[in-house]
Amino acid sequence: PFHPNENLLKEMEGTPPHAPSFQHWMGTDNRGRDMFARLVYGFRISILFGLGVVFVAYSLGIAVGAILGFFGGKVDFFGQRLAEIWAAMPFLYTIIIISSVIKPGLLLLIPLLAIFRWVGISYFMRGEFYREKSRDYVAAAIAQGDTRINIMFKHLLPNSLTPVVSFAPFAFVAAIFSLISLDFLGFGLQPPTPSWGEIIKQAKENQFSDWNLVVFPLLTIFTTLIMAVFIGEAV
Repeated sequence: PFHPNENLLKEMEGTPPHAPSFQHWMGTDNRGRDMFARLVYGFRISILFGLGVVFVAYSLGIAVGAILGFFGGKVDFFGQRLAEIWAAMPFLYTIIIISSVIKPGLLLLIPLLAIFRWVGISYFMRGEFYREKSRDYVAAAIAQGDTRINIMFKHLLPNSLTPVVSFAPFAFVAAIFSLISLDFLGFGLQPPTPSWGEIIKQAKENQFSDWNLVVFPLLTIFTTLIMAVFIGEAV
């Protein structure tokens, strides 16, 4: 019954944050907002963010890895060097600098993190394409006159997706953890957006004296991330 940004100070006695009660199962934060509502909405934002980062980063990484592995030669050599230079850029410092200049929202943070997360999967896809393009079915596709695009994305790509299926769940978990870390440091989503990292930041500002601001967010984060890993391993 509560909105995540709804201030409940008029209905409650004492100063926030309030301890859990029958009405507010997880208590309230330091601005008198229902913790359970903020954790639920924070879950939705975290899942959307994680899926968005993985989709954008893996789409870019698969495309780059496919091109490097398929064409090889100078394309692969210079492409690898550019990827290594990009991978050497300090991720956290870059995000902090951009966030201090521009107030980031969800639609900005997703591509911002994705452009730093594509390099790893591109290495794996490059290796898979190198291996698969030596198979007989590729020679048969070339012999029957298939185009390079058709060979890359109709024949090679479906047989090269093992790294994507293996690593995507862990990339998803890492993306959510990155969002929580940025929110905790104050360089992520802007208030009053419900965020798990922002709630833990409140607990730190209160010297961890309010147990509900520590236990419930950390328990929610732990459960969500461990379930994402289990689901990914099952897939």
